[in-house]
Amino acid sequence: MNLAYVALGANLGDPASTVRAAFGALANLPESRVVHTSSLYRTAPVGLADQPDFINAVAALETTLAPESLLDALLDLENRFGRLRAEKNGPRTLDLDLLLYNDQFLDLPRLQLPHPRLHLRAFVLQPLAEISPDLVIPGRGSIAAWLPAVANQGIVRL
Repeated sequence: MNLAYVALGANLGDPASTVRAAFGALANLPESRVVHTSSLYRTAPVGLADQPDFINAVAALETTLAPESLLDALLDLENRFGRLRAEKNGPRTLDLDLLLYNDQFLDLPRLQLPHPRLHLRAFVLQPLAEISPDLVIPGRGSIAAWLPAVANQGIVRL
């Protein structure tokens, strides 16, 4: 089994219900099982500021899917939840990002592991720290070491 971490985010419709439903959808992925889910967190948008706040969370999965197959399954889930990619950092019904896959490094055109900005975002680090406080980001160090760097980013646990 491989351990993968997935970030979930939504800010259109009823985002809290969407993220909760996405936890259920992740549990139904082939060759995978959800082993931990974080609380939900409300955060301000990053980049394009003129949009609703996001609801964010993180899930840990055990999976036998290869990283690119897992990414394909996540993109399929986004589509099933009505995800449209109209503008970069724009509002979305559901966003699923593969953050980590074991301690693996990948640099492919469609997938980078670890996720290249996970250590810069409170909406990822805080839920990760909740479910895996001793987690080490390959090539970056511990989550605990990065949390102070994002302390000024507004995040509220629901």
